[in-house]
Amino acid sequence: MTSSPGPDIVVRRAEARDADALRAIFASPGAMSGTLQLPFPSAAVWAKRIAEIPGDEFMLVAEVAGEVVGDLGLHAASRSPRRRHAGLIGMSVRDDWQGRGVGSALLAAAVELADRWIGYTRLELMVYTDNPAALALYRKFGFEIEGTARGYAMRDGAYVDAYMMARYRPRETVGGSGARPAAARKHSKAARKRRA
Repeated sequence: MTSSPGPDIVVRRAEARDADALRAIFASPGAMSGTLQLPFPSAAVWAKRIAEIPGDEFMLVAEVAGEVVGDLGLHAASRSPRRRHAGLIGMSVRDDWQGRGVGSALLAAAVELADRWIGYTRLELMVYTDNPAALALYRKFGFEIEGTARGYAMRDGAYVDAYMMARYRPRETVGGSGARPAAARKHSKAARKRRA
């Protein structure tokens, strides 16, 4: 699946040739410190990650004029059958492209996959509490804070907190406007009349 959310940003599935670009994204200080990645990323590690992604999971990249500037992973939150409804998101944008629509393009593509093709009713992510730009982006797409993980991860010599965020859409609203189908509304109205 390839999408073009704007005239300059193209979102597509990651390929082996993207390994060095992914290394460059995580070599940028802001992208690294906003994730769980470590300094001195390796293109070989990213090549291996791309190669080992199961077919039912996604690593998307955003490119501008052929240059990869952001990435997003959409994975099953768990292999347990009881958690099949939940997907886990992790994303990053190269420092020089932050605030320019790349994150929105990636997240829009992931939400469309989750809602219209995979059937996830719950999307989950973690975001550091001191990242207001990311928080604003996630809220724009319907994510809400569900809790705070204190001392979640080591960053630059100190433990930092993170918010657990999720976007939950019950089954009847997936892929739709959020309203129940007319048939369901009609059935409920008839049932209320019978009870009256």
